[in-house]
Amino acid sequence: MVVKAIFHTFRMGDVEDPYLYAAFPIGEWQKTEHGRWVMEHAVGEPVFWCDPDPVSMGYRVSITGKLEEKDYTFFKLKWGNCAENYCR
Repeated sequence: MVVKAIFHTFRMGDVEDPYLYAAFPIGEWQKTEHGRWVMEHAVGEPVFWCDPDPVSMGYRVSITGKLEEKDYTFFKLKWGNCAENYCR
């Protein structure tokens, strides 16, 4: 069975092109242990979303995807709630 997961989230200020500005932090995240593991174990390609964030008056970027159940369990045990309870 496949489980949907939010792998990583971060906030950005109000920028002209949020997708362009999100590219660098996403690339840096992919170089971390967490990011490498997700990219290796995700079912399909993870997707990132830029949503307006009324709290910071900017954007909230979330990286989402799917994992097999056993990989999802490992993910939650190793990195816990790294997505700060952010639900898309």
